[in-house]
Amino acid sequence: MRPATWCRRRGQIVSRSHCRACSHHRATTACASANTRSGSASARTARRATEGHRRCAADAAATLLASRGRDKEQVLEVFQAGLEEIGFAAHTATGLTKYLLYVGKPAQNLLADYCDEWWDDLAKTVAEAKKRKEKQDKAPRKTTAKTPAKKPTKQAQEQAKRILHGTRAADIAMFGRMIADNTDFNVNAASQVAHALSTHAVVNEFDYYTALDDLRPDAEPAADMIGTVDFNAACFYRYANLDLEQLATNLPGDPDLVARSARAWLYAFIHAVPGGKQNSMAARTMPQTLLGVVRETGAWNLANAFLSPVTDVPDLMAASTQRLVDHFQQLRSFYGETQLRHTTIASVDSDPAGMPENEIAPTLDDFVSRLLTATKG
Repeated sequence: MRPATWCRRRGQIVSRSHCRACSHHRATTACASANTRSGSASARTARRATEGHRRCAADAAATLLASRGRDKEQVLEVFQAGLEEIGFAAHTATGLTKYLLYVGKPAQNLLADYCDEWWDDLAKTVAEAKKRKEKQDKAPRKTTAKTPAKKPTKQAQEQAKRILHGTRAADIAMFGRMIADNTDFNVNAASQVAHALSTHAVVNEFDYYTALDDLRPDAEPAADMIGTVDFNAACFYRYANLDLEQLATNLPGDPDLVARSARAWLYAFIHAVPGGKQNSMAARTMPQTLLGVVRETGAWNLANAFLSPVTDVPDLMAASTQRLVDHFQQLRSFYGETQLRHTTIASVDSDPAGMPENEIAPTLDDFVSRLLTATKG
């Protein structure tokens, strides 16, 4: 039986996919942890969250413009006109761009500066657009060709590059950015994150619930419901890697920011816990075993250690940890250690058998310190 896989993006159990990756100078981390994962978030929640991300930069820039004395009734319209000028038109009704546009915090100030500098021209553009709309509304309706998107001028393109460069945003540097119709703003991700998968066979259980108001007057309409939420408890294997050369390319000229980003990435991966259904499940368990490797090139995902599920053992966590270590040592023996700059393992309750004494870290902080120190060599 294939192990079940928890998809953090979808918030549900999906079939496991196998991914291979190869890049230069990577820090990789794997861990085994016991956890409880539960049902999927609604599409409405996901949509609202997406709209929130698409609005946040616009709202922040508009607030900045208003704080500078600009007309509060105009700031959002002028800001949308500014976005259109640099090639990212927003929908007139919703104020949303066509797609998610990830920007760093400095971009909010730069967008506000751009709109502030060109306020008169942008306000004139807004006024002309309103006049055209009024004229179209009064004219007899007829089928017309769709107006092509306005192409930004060369000057506007230069402004867009200055505003949206993203070379100071660590999250964009690590996880990338893709803009299909303007590849100049694309950023290649420095990090790769695999889906967590259970080390053993998993059978979902079901949590029955009701949602109703016992004190609601009979004459008042309402929508009560009953249902189930699926969940499981398992020992999960998680894997991620960080290409330090790509990270340095994405954050040019700032080695301190690269180092701080790598440290934050490592701690975030170790402490990551899905936020869904926590009030119902309280899935706050921590990783039991951590295995970290700093490599010159290449990357090893150890998911194949659990192609045969761990079964019939008195201690599932210990057996999963040992399976992980044994598979890593097999790869190490077969492929050699020439590309392995440093290896460190840390475990909460015991030292894994088969690992050299000098590669065992007694605490989390020592584990992180060893890995980050090795990246500087």
